[in-house]
Amino acid sequence: MAKPNKTTLKWAGSKIRIMKQLRPHLPKAKRLVEPFAGSCAVMMNTNYEQYLIADVNSDLINLLDALAFVPDGVIFEATGFFNQNNNPSDYYRLRNEFNSPKSGMSQVRQASLFLYLNRHCYNGLCRYNKQGKFNVPFGKYKNPYFPQKEIDSFCDKAYLSKASILNLEWQDTLSLVDFNDGVYCDPPYMGSGFTQYHTSGFSDADHEALASALKDINDIQGNPITVSNSPEAKELYADLGFTIHEIDAPRTISAKGNRKPAKEIIAVLEGVK
Repeated sequence: MAKPNKTTLKWAGSKIRIMKQLRPHLPKAKRLVEPFAGSCAVMMNTNYEQYLIADVNSDLINLLDALAFVPDGVIFEATGFFNQNNNPSDYYRLRNEFNSPKSGMSQVRQASLFLYLNRHCYNGLCRYNKQGKFNVPFGKYKNPYFPQKEIDSFCDKAYLSKASILNLEWQDTLSLVDFNDGVYCDPPYMGSGFTQYHTSGFSDADHEALASALKDINDIQGNPITVSNSPEAKELYADLGFTIHEIDAPRTISAKGNRKPAKEIIAVLEGVK
């Protein structure tokens, strides 16, 4: 079995390490719709003809869009940041620039700063304070990796699959699901505590609304649905008729330093023709 393709960004909850377990449960469809795109680990490790990747995080989508359409600009500018001495002073200076008003900043500059912060911040986290400011501290890495290969691969994949890259709330993304699409959702996990990847969190009520919306899409249009979540969401999805698969997933980030495998669920609704 070939090693999974890595992604441009480091990302909490990335599906890279469980792709072998996840892939058999993903929807069979021409186009995959992902309302919680994250680092695009699923896109980079599957072979759908088309993709609609969306996320509420505008910084993330700005970077993915730039990598798809102006990768050379991002590579040139971000390389300059990576070639600096890796120290807290430069990190916080660039973080302050990133947190300044975006109206006077080009897409390439904003994307390059986000890539730099992701690869130089603590654990590759993406977290914001209540004012919407990126607030992850310096990561203290000796030689942060510049993901040239991963950028090239993403650009090629986005071009060949005619990927749509959209900054949308999950509700708006689901409104774009067509009859022949498959849907994969990887929301912030229920009970995880890691919900502030955007200024708005993701509550239990949000989880319930998402699960119900996915059930409605399957009932009305027949689209196949797959959802990743924590065991805390098992009852929610089982009660709606999803088939539940339990897996052990490597834990890459833990507030208490515990990196033992964690239980996860994969909830599935088969497509109806």
